[in-house]
Amino acid sequence: MSAVARYGKAVAHAGQGDELAEILLAAADGLGENPGCELYLVSRQKGEPDVIWVTELWRSQADLDASLQQIRGSDSVARAMTLVESWDMIELDLLGGKGPPA
Repeated sequence: MSAVARYGKAVAHAGQGDELAEILLAAADGLGENPGCELYLVSRQKGEPDVIWVTELWRSQADLDASLQQIRGSDSVARAMTLVESWDMIELDLLGGKGPPA
């Protein structure tokens, strides 16, 4: 199995960036006990309060899929989606670097 790395970029409706960030940070807290999630960082784009980025590193595609299955249909996901104007996910081929082992 190989690691899965990806970036998510969410553009919230005007003025909704703080609430979206709170939901995504709560999701990060919820992943604390998930051994398949090696990295889940929530960031705000500098100078763009409604643009939120998520940086993810998963041990495997199976671990990511299992996590997504657990949250599918949840109230927090539904609320987050009402705040989002657009969401882009960029899948990456992890080559290496400094950080958790791939």
